[in-house]
Amino acid sequence: MVRTSLRRLASAASLAAIISLAPLTASANGHQDWAGEFPLTDFTQRSIEYDEIVTDGPLRDQIPPIDDPKFIPAADATGIGILEPVVSIGINGDFRAYPLRILLWNEIVNDVVGGVPVLISYCPLCNSGVVFDRRVDGEVIEFGNTGRLRFFNMVMYDKTTESWWQQFLGEAIMGAATGTRLKVLPARLESLQKFRQRAPNGKLLIPDDERSRPYGNTPYVRMDSASLPRSRFGFNLPDDIEPIARVVVVGEQAWSLALVRDQRRIEQNDLIITWEPGQNSIHDTGKISSGRDVGNVVVQRRTGDSLEDVPYDVSFAFAFSAFVPDGKLNY
Repeated sequence: MVRTSLRRLASAASLAAIISLAPLTASANGHQDWAGEFPLTDFTQRSIEYDEIVTDGPLRDQIPPIDDPKFIPAADATGIGILEPVVSIGINGDFRAYPLRILLWNEIVNDVVGGVPVLISYCPLCNSGVVFDRRVDGEVIEFGNTGRLRFFNMVMYDKTTESWWQQFLGEAIMGAATGTRLKVLPARLESLQKFRQRAPNGKLLIPDDERSRPYGNTPYVRMDSASLPRSRFGFNLPDDIEPIARVVVVGEQAWSLALVRDQRRIEQNDLIITWEPGQNSIHDTGKISSGRDVGNVVVQRRTGDSLEDVPYDVSFAFAFSAFVPDGKLNY
């Protein structure tokens, strides 16, 4: 069971139990084997140690990115729960939503929204959903999935230099582009219902083939209510914060979702974080539309008399601790 891919499980087995057993490191010589899959990657250029990379089963693009996304009017969507979560973005009046029921099986969407090339990324193991501008030095690049993990977070690659990129940060960690960071774009993690309300003419991503994956179901059963051994996460976390507690990440700071939910509204300088009920967890029951309510978070910044969306992520606490080790966690 330990050798089973963490991201391709299709049974009701407890992913939390598997994570508690899964190895955290790989062979320091692993990069010699990677070269066959990634002949263009310059593995001598890197900002990390080789043994931080773990192969959990899938190889290059075996978790297939979506390169030709198809949409329907969100108002016309059927067969999806109205409280199911979507990653949504609006650029130049073009509003699109990407359901987590699809992203948890595909993880990457290369798209163009409002004339801007974007990368929609979602790592279900750490619940990190971030949208990036996929232009680097003016060149539009496409992304794929290496199949590897670092600190339980997806490692992507670009199809130009085959550099490897950390999904949580949007930063190249190995290859010619090492040290380059993608621009993060304001996006929301919200329910389909919330998206429909704010974007009546918005579009909703649909699968090419509904039968190709068990869309609407999740293998991550009871994951976010489990208590995992803290020793499996070698990151500094407060003793009273579970590694898989949700936190709202804004740059170098994070707020526990429990704190935001209890206060409903948090203001810090010109930053405003709000919470409302009505969004299913994909890490609870096998059927996403029956998942417990984790609520909707919106992060905005006050600019004069108006509010504008700010990039944020609702991830698990261990990911924030791993990738923002000097960050501040409010709880």
